[in-house]
Amino acid sequence: MAAGHAALSHQHPVGVHQSIPNTTLRASRTTVQHVLKIQGYSWMSKSFDTGKGLRSKSFYVGGTTGWHIAFYPNGNRVETDDSVSVFAILDDAVAGRAVEAEIGFDVLDPTTGEPMPRYRRPGGGVIRRFARIGAFCGCENFIRLEELQEFLLKDDCFWVRCNVTVVEFLRETAPPPRPVVAAIPPPDWAQHFGDLLRSKQGADVMLDVGGDTFAAHRCVLAAGSPVFKAELYGTLEECNAYVRIDDMRAEVFRNLLHFAYTDELPPETIEDGAAMARDLLKAADRYDMERLKLVCEDRLWSHIDASTAATTLLLAEQHRCHRLREACFEFLLTSSTTLNAVMATDGFGHLCKSNPGLLKDILSKLATHRDRRRRIRQWEEDDNHGFILRTTEGDKLPEPTHHMHLGGSRSIETHTSSSETPDRRTPFHPDLTRDIATFISWSSKN
Repeated sequence: MAAGHAALSHQHPVGVHQSIPNTTLRASRTTVQHVLKIQGYSWMSKSFDTGKGLRSKSFYVGGTTGWHIAFYPNGNRVETDDSVSVFAILDDAVAGRAVEAEIGFDVLDPTTGEPMPRYRRPGGGVIRRFARIGAFCGCENFIRLEELQEFLLKDDCFWVRCNVTVVEFLRETAPPPRPVVAAIPPPDWAQHFGDLLRSKQGADVMLDVGGDTFAAHRCVLAAGSPVFKAELYGTLEECNAYVRIDDMRAEVFRNLLHFAYTDELPPETIEDGAAMARDLLKAADRYDMERLKLVCEDRLWSHIDASTAATTLLLAEQHRCHRLREACFEFLLTSSTTLNAVMATDGFGHLCKSNPGLLKDILSKLATHRDRRRRIRQWEEDDNHGFILRTTEGDKLPEPTHHMHLGGSRSIETHTSSSETPDRRTPFHPDLTRDIATFISWSSKN
């Protein structure tokens, strides 16, 4: 939920001394984002004719207005039966007052959870007036059925995020201003824990890593790592004050220890680049330190290039780093030139020998990526319609017949100039054929 305000204050003229507080006219904006999970879409599509659909339970924005989402698997009317339709509908308002709101929809990428730009239907900053209960605003041609079934469904599901921004205009009287006091400084616990690590005061465990010895506090290590907790707080016989750690460089452990105490890496690790980030990621996975893994993933993400992509992809696969894995795939599929450059590296040869299954994933994503880009380009060339925002007060929206858990709030309406759907059965793009042939030829030789 996000809130903003614009204020106009009426103050008394200079020289007039009165104790009456200032008057403020305030525009308060409250935004709620709600995600709808449409599960089992194929069955919905078969079960509900055009104009028939489902509705969500009501949800509230700012505690003052109630809404629900209407979802039509085959469109809300005959003219839109080639698309999915969604609407945000006003259920309730304080004292029956009219509601000013901005409505919009996004389709979320099932992999990243981020909005997909092609399917964004933003409100455009336009505030719509909902004068009565039942007023609605929606997107009739939200997603074409062909696009939905081919590109967006994952396990027969897809996700829609709805956004409702309600604007209220209020008049307030504020008390006299409070005396100015010094700002509270930010937390400095990281500095204190860093000092504790450096001073070694109260240390109760010694860790031998590659011949270097580190003094630490078992309670601090256990708090940030389930693995350390199990190792350092076992049975009384296992609670040794001396622990030896093999297969790790002392410098890597020193940085891991610093992160365990301060929740950040030392500044000098930036200079070490991707090499230290890779070693730290392995150590973080070994000790189940998820936040450190994310920090290392972020560092490695910025170092992905033709020379490191294959090595980084294999590392991400071995240590279950989903975001980093997808970033490597995205880089590999940038262009044919990029893919060929990666395939020429020793790292790619090692990837193929140590994890052949990744070759199938690359080939599958290559085919999907190239064909999807071609299809989307063709749709964009075919689409000559505009997206029109409007709030409907007089028309009757077909009432959905079933209730289900969806969610949401924001609206848009799409109108197309033609209800005909062009034939999109076209052969593979030449680039796709060439890339697949190159990849298969390389695989057979190696």
